Amino acid sequence: MSDVQTTEKAESSTPPVKAPAEVVASIKKFVAGEGGAAKAVLQPIGTAGVRITLVGESDGYLGDRVVDDIATAHAVVDAVPGLEIGEWDRELTSKATVSPEHYRKMAGWVAHSEHFPKARNSAII
Repeated sequence: MSDVQTTEKAESSTPPVKAPAEVVASIKKFVAGEGGAAKAVLQPIGTAGVRITLVGESDGYLGDRVVDDIATAHAVVDAVPGLEIGEWDRELTSKATVSPEHYRKMAGWVAHSEHFPKARNSAII
């Protein structure tokens, strides 16, 4: 057998990747809340897997989910109507809207603290 035939045979014997039901359900809910359309940016994040960052069509709200690999991420996008793959270009980044709740979530414990830590670089400020 030639290398091409061997490769084609190996690809055809690979079972199709299934999208995790709970990830698909949560992304469908997000897309529905954004008027039925959203963009998904697929970002490999090392051994943790692939982050699917969502940007809603109507309000530009952000959401995200993490899956094991790029094949699973593509399966998730294929399973959600109204979701298409996008890139972080000027149009998409200008549309993205970070909600105050998202900022609080990213701030972690600092968001709920009354006493903020002193800046590490305060000696040079």
